[in-house]
Amino acid sequence: MVLGGLLLCIPFIWMFLSAFKPESEVLQFPPTILPENPTIDNFVQLFTTLKFGVYLKNTIIVVLASFVGLLFNAMAGYGFAKYSFKGREKLFFLVLSTMMIPAQVTMIPVYVLLNKMGLTNTMLGIILPTLAVAFSIFLFRQFMTTIPNDLIEAARLDGAGEFFIFFRLIIPIAKPIFAVQGILTFIAGWNSFLWPLIIASDDDLYTLSVGLSLLQGQYSGNFALQMAGAAFMVIPIVIIFFFFQKYIVEGFTMSGLK
Repeated sequence: MVLGGLLLCIPFIWMFLSAFKPESEVLQFPPTILPENPTIDNFVQLFTTLKFGVYLKNTIIVVLASFVGLLFNAMAGYGFAKYSFKGREKLFFLVLSTMMIPAQVTMIPVYVLLNKMGLTNTMLGIILPTLAVAFSIFLFRQFMTTIPNDLIEAARLDGAGEFFIFFRLIIPIAKPIFAVQGILTFIAGWNSFLWPLIIASDDDLYTLSVGLSLLQGQYSGNFALQMAGAAFMVIPIVIIFFFFQKYIVEGFTMSGLK
């Protein structure tokens, strides 16, 4: 497993090291592993010649908005798990049924709807459809069912309101599932590509993934610059996964229990 892991890491190591090489050194033969003349000019060019600063700002906005949606998904999962109301099971199965429909199928109807609302080519139009995620609601619901009802009833008898119970009791207990969903939400927001490309016609609204695809088209011969752009996209995800990987395993394990 260690050997297999090292083999899988080779492309990422090569990408990271090549990001610090001059363009001429990336193409030289025989190739060098470590940069002979290390430079950060490739990263500087991303933010000076290209609009990676704007793309980074837009991506951060999308990620932060996704975390707001994560809170809404947690509330929905808690409601499905701990509240009894008419049509609860049918509504939950309706939410689950949306997971069976590929996102590409719903993009055109959603685009038409947002166009009628005047939200195309806006940041709100990019953010709004990503706030509610059926898979996230499902995982939160599965985890919330493991929380004892007696604990919630005891808090109510002590005079705690529903919002107090959710924010002060449920969220601390649900840290593992919040961790795994937070990481998945960050990865999805950080890698958002297709929807921003469809809904936005102004490149000032593009995200990093869209900017990286433009980089591959405009600078297809500059492999060092492409390596720098790819490394800038991948490194934050690797760092976050490295520090929170145990929560991912724990969250997926506990979300499958009842």
